[in-house]
Amino acid sequence: MFELMDEWGPEKVVCVSDSRTGMRGVLVIDNTARGMGKGGTRMSPSLSVAEVARLARVMTWKWAGVDLFFGGAKAGIRFDPASVDKEAALRAFVRLLSNEIPSEYVVGLDMGLTERDAAIVQDELRSRGAAVGTPAELGGVPYDQLGVTGFGVAEATDAVFPLAGRRVVIQGLGAVGRAAARRFVELGASVIAASTSLGAVHDPSGLDIDRLLAVPDDSAVPAYAGGEHLPLGSELLIPTDVVAPCALQDVIDASLAARLSCSFVVEGANMPTSVEAQQVLAARGIPVLPDFIANAGGVVAAAYAMDARLSPFRPDPAAIYATISTKLRANAQTVISASSSAGTTPHQAARSLAESRVRTAMELRGRLPVDGV
Repeated sequence: MFELMDEWGPEKVVCVSDSRTGMRGVLVIDNTARGMGKGGTRMSPSLSVAEVARLARVMTWKWAGVDLFFGGAKAGIRFDPASVDKEAALRAFVRLLSNEIPSEYVVGLDMGLTERDAAIVQDELRSRGAAVGTPAELGGVPYDQLGVTGFGVAEATDAVFPLAGRRVVIQGLGAVGRAAARRFVELGASVIAASTSLGAVHDPSGLDIDRLLAVPDDSAVPAYAGGEHLPLGSELLIPTDVVAPCALQDVIDASLAARLSCSFVVEGANMPTSVEAQQVLAARGIPVLPDFIANAGGVVAAAYAMDARLSPFRPDPAAIYATISTKLRANAQTVISASSSAGTTPHQAARSLAESRVRTAMELRGRLPVDGV
């Protein structure tokens, strides 16, 4: 566990287990210099503590990058989200973390959890403050329904790489990819290829996004009539203007980066490109808009939800969209400009910005090491 720790954190790692359901879970609170820990909770049968720690660190930079005052944190449940015992495992997880939730961490949504699951968390702990991302019927901000993260991905891209007339390839049509696809099209782009876990489809004249997304799950691609159906992964190599990986982490390594045929990469998913891949793409003159800048729409919505979770009033979706657009467009422009001026990758520029904000907060709180100690 100690190998996960560095000058930034994590400040706390809590592991829990439940013998009845077989649930194994972990909460990682990375850095709270700028506020209490806030981040999503994911459920996956292959989850690891190291994976959650990496994601918690991304949340530290994401909150700082978007300049909102929460700290980086993430939680994970090693369990199959398709299991009939999902609810029991989720209830056991939050019950075992009742010392930390919601006083030190508020549950949000990530892979494997839904708005209904957020409602279950609130019910189990008897607190509206225990989770955000709940259904609108419970006074929450339904992230997936609003498509805030994907909306922000397209807005951030358009700010630094105007989308009108551009071609886009999207890997992953989950909540982020679907919302991004719709917004890309609204901003004048053509989505020429997209994929789910069941394969990819390509049409150089542009996919009919409304028809593609009419199927609500991963079968959307195999069910799509028209275009050329391809093996999963091959869509990333299609000549295009924009590549938007919106699925899992670690999908673009240096070898794949050398073969991409695009002019711009925007990270809809968390950590989809390796450091080596980012360097290869930079050498080829292909900017990569970092995840914690491009997909921060979800944390902006989460900030609204945090403010509203104990309020009887529903947040205004129009205000959420407007704030996401304003903040993410400005941050994208700042990062790309700083990258160009300093001759660094956008990731390095964004990380420098976020680190500066976190370090300042740590200094003000007296958390930095004392010289000579």
